[in-house]
Amino acid sequence: MKRFLNLIAVASVALSLSGLAQASETKAAKPDLAAGEAKATTVCSACHAADGSRGAPTYPILQGQHPEYLVKQLTEFKDGKRKNPVMGGMASTLTPEDMQNVAAFYATKKAKDGAAKNKDLVALGEKIYRGGIAKKSVAACASCHSPNGAGMPSQYPRLAGQHGDYTKAQLTAFRQGDRTNSPQMVSIAANLSDKEIEALADYIAGLR
Repeated sequence: MKRFLNLIAVASVALSLSGLAQASETKAAKPDLAAGEAKATTVCSACHAADGSRGAPTYPILQGQHPEYLVKQLTEFKDGKRKNPVMGGMASTLTPEDMQNVAAFYATKKAKDGAAKNKDLVALGEKIYRGGIAKKSVAACASCHSPNGAGMPSQYPRLAGQHGDYTKAQLTAFRQGDRTNSPQMVSIAANLSDKEIEALADYIAGLR
C-alpha cells in the first residue's frame, strides 16, 4: 500500500510539473506578426487603416501602442466591460491568440507625429498635462502617461500624437460615465470642464 501511495504521489508531481511546463510554454509563445497583419487587414483596416495609422480622427491611432494595452481593450470590448457596439462586434470574433497577434502587429509600427490645431488652448493643455489641477484634484497626465506621452507598457497607453477628436471623445465618455473600464480615468475626467478636455486633447495631439 505504501508503495502504491508513493507511486500516486510521484505521478501527481509529474502531472503538476507537466502542467507548469505547458503553461510556461504558452506564456512564452511569441505572437505571430504575419497572422496579426492578416487579421488586422480583414477585421480592423476599414476603420484603423491597414497599419493603424492616421485614419479618420474619430478612430484611435493604433501604431506604436503598447500591445498589452491593446489586448486589454479588445478583451474588455469582447467581455462587454468596455461598451461600443462596433468594437464589441468586432472583438467578439477574435480569439485570445488573435488579439495577441493583432496587438503585436500594431505595436511594431512606428507612430507618426501629430499636431495641435488650436494655439489658444495649447498652453492650458500643457499646464494640465504636466502639472494637473490641484484645486480640482486632477493629477498630472504626465505622471502616468510620461512627459512625452509614451505611456507605460501594460499599465498606461501611449497618448502622444493621438487624434484630438478621439481623445476628447474618450475623456468626455469617462466624465459622463459612458466609459467605465478605468476607475482612475473616470475620477479624473469627472473634474474636467469642456474647455479643459478640449485643451488636453489638442495638446496631446501634438505631443511628441
